Amino acid sequence: MTMTQTMQPVQVIGAGLAGCEAAWTLANAGVPVTLYEMKPKQYTPAHHYQGFAELICSNSLKAARIGSAAGMLKEEMRILGSLTMEAAAQTCVSAGGALAVDRERFSDYITQKILSHPLITVLHQRVDQIPQGKTIIASGPLTESHLAQSIQQLCGAQYLSFFDAAAPIVTFDSLDQQKVFFAARYGRGEADYINCPMDKEQYEQFYQELVNAQAVQLHEFEKQDFQVYEGCMPVEVMAKRGADTLRYGPLKPVGLTDPRTGHRPWAVVQLRSENREGTMYNLVGFQTNLKFPEQKRVFSLIPGLEHAEFVRYGVMHRNTFLNSPKLLTSSFCLRKNPDIYFAGQMTGVEGYVESAASGILAGKNMARTLAGKAPLLLPADCMLGALSRYISDESVTDFQPMGANMGILPPWPERVRDKTVRYEKIAQRGLDSLRAYLQTIDSHS
Repeated sequence: MTMTQTMQPVQVIGAGLAGCEAAWTLANAGVPVTLYEMKPKQYTPAHHYQGFAELICSNSLKAARIGSAAGMLKEEMRILGSLTMEAAAQTCVSAGGALAVDRERFSDYITQKILSHPLITVLHQRVDQIPQGKTIIASGPLTESHLAQSIQQLCGAQYLSFFDAAAPIVTFDSLDQQKVFFAARYGRGEADYINCPMDKEQYEQFYQELVNAQAVQLHEFEKQDFQVYEGCMPVEVMAKRGADTLRYGPLKPVGLTDPRTGHRPWAVVQLRSENREGTMYNLVGFQTNLKFPEQKRVFSLIPGLEHAEFVRYGVMHRNTFLNSPKLLTSSFCLRKNPDIYFAGQMTGVEGYVESAASGILAGKNMARTLAGKAPLLLPADCMLGALSRYISDESVTDFQPMGANMGILPPWPERVRDKTVRYEKIAQRGLDSLRAYLQTIDSHS
């Protein structure tokens, strides 16, 4: 008997993008897989099509150009042998500068590939408990309640969130340094916050635009959950409780002095570092349900943020995700149980492409572990390497999901004014690093 015939199958839970990529990667490495998918016997509130890898929100897989974060990540996935990218190439439709697909044909293509692979066995059944043995959990942001409870028991209830209530994140380099200042309230501790001071006129203009901005309509299945998170009230809802509510809440100016004027501002928006490198900052207390264009328009009225680059907009939606920095390694393996890997949005990577990419990496690392090899540690300057480091950075204290963006990559060492040119250089550097790393790994395998 061959090793493949005697090897216990790896169990993959969920046939979304991440689960399909993980199963495909494992099987192509000679590892037998049992893939569990509860459709068509049962659907989540957001899913309707019976095929695998269903795209429910959009037919777009984001920008195609290499000099964008999404385009860079997609090229990395092609280098790594992505089934998602193969399917997209076969089912793409015209969409300008984006990669868009015919959703049903895309799903059908991946479903057929998975079902026809000789090392993948598909079981159409719901998984209520994490099984024994080598397992990759890729059950998605709407994980069914019984399995979610099992994950809670494994990881700890405090490390699993069911609602994503996050503030926008901007890049440090895009802030107007002449209008902001570093300081902590009353000078206590280190000056960890960037402060954006407002005078009365600036605050009143901002307030009027905020309370009249357009919000996203929640899905029916999210509305009940939304009520539970009153403690994470959207900033626009808080503002509607009175013109001075924000000034006594997240925008309170007490304990702060604007060094340019020597006086306390009328209101202050504070930014807190999102990573140890200090390349990204979040808007403290700005959880929001505003539409993304509205966030860009309204929050750009904040002094210092006029030309801010938003690497993530604020969101408030149903999203089951782990506090991954406390639980996972950069290989997407559970720190306290090396038999268990996670992949997809549950790990805190946000977006279709990011979820699929995490499935590839989880699958490759599971296969390498089974072969007695060290897991991959992708370069920090490639997008997937940066994402895997972000979700496993133990120094992060207030973890929120993150999609691919240039802010998580090391900056270009020289000043390049043209952002398009700078991003193209950063992307090419990362792709070159990934190819060189994989060649080194292959030569030592």
